[in-house]
Amino acid sequence: MGPTRVLTKDGGFGTQMTVHVGNAVDGDPLWSARFNATNPAAVINTHLDFLQNGADIILTNTYQASVEGYVDYLDLDVEQSVELIKKTVRLAHIAKDKYLAECCEAKLHVPDGFPLILASIGPYGAHLHDGSEYTGAYVDDVPLKEITDWHRIRIDACIAAGVDALAIETIPCQAEAEALVEMLCDDYPEVKFWISYQCKDESTLAHGENFADVARSLWELLGERNARSKCLAIGVNCVHPKVTLLYDYIFLFIIVKYFLLNF
Repeated sequence: MGPTRVLTKDGGFGTQMTVHVGNAVDGDPLWSARFNATNPAAVINTHLDFLQNGADIILTNTYQASVEGYVDYLDLDVEQSVELIKKTVRLAHIAKDKYLAECCEAKLHVPDGFPLILASIGPYGAHLHDGSEYTGAYVDDVPLKEITDWHRIRIDACIAAGVDALAIETIPCQAEAEALVEMLCDDYPEVKFWISYQCKDESTLAHGENFADVARSLWELLGERNARSKCLAIGVNCVHPKVTLLYDYIFLFIIVKYFLLNF
C-alpha cells in the first residue's frame, strides 16, 4: 500500500458564493441553488475559489436543489427541474476543467483523478425552508418512502450527469440516514458515498439520537449488506466548533472496529 495523504474538501458553498452575488443567498427559499439557474458563472467561480485554494474535493451546488423547490420557486416543470440539477453537476465539471487547464499552464502537478466531484445530497428538511434540517422533526410525520423517493430523483440526476460519489450531508436523524443507505445498497450497488450527520451538541443528533449509537448502527447495517466498501466515511458537519468529543466518539469507534476486523 502506498503512502496516504489528508484530502481537503471545499467549504460552505453558500457562504463563499456571497463573494460573487452579495447577500442575495440569505433568506432565499432556494438558498444558493437559485443561482444554478440565474447566475451559473457565479457557481463556477465559487467552485474555482475552492480549487484555487487547495481543495481536493468539491461538492456540487445541489444541497438545497430539488424538483419541488424549482417547481415552486422558479416555475419550472419536473423535467426542467431535473435538467437543472444535471446542469448544476456540469457546472462543477466546467470549474474542474478550468482549474486543470490553469494548472497545466502553470506546470503544476495534479494527482490523477483529482479534483474529485461529489454530489451534495442534503436532507429532506433542507427544501422545507423552515430550519427542520436542524431538528429532523419531519421524520416523525413524513413516511420514509416519501423521503427516499424525494432523494431518489435528485440522486438519479446527479449520477446521470457524472459524479465520483455522493456526499450525503447534514442528516439530522437516524431514520433518514438508514433509509437512504438501504436504498443505495439495494438500487445503486456501484455508487460510493459518505454520510455526515447534523448534531446539536457534543453527543446528540439534531433529532435526539446518540451519535455514537447511530454511527455503530449504520456500520452494522453496512456490514449486513456487505456494503462497507461503498461507504467512504461517517462523520458530522454543520456543527458548533466546540464539539470535539464527537470526533473522539467516531475515532474510537473506527479504531475498535479496525482492531476487531484485523485481529
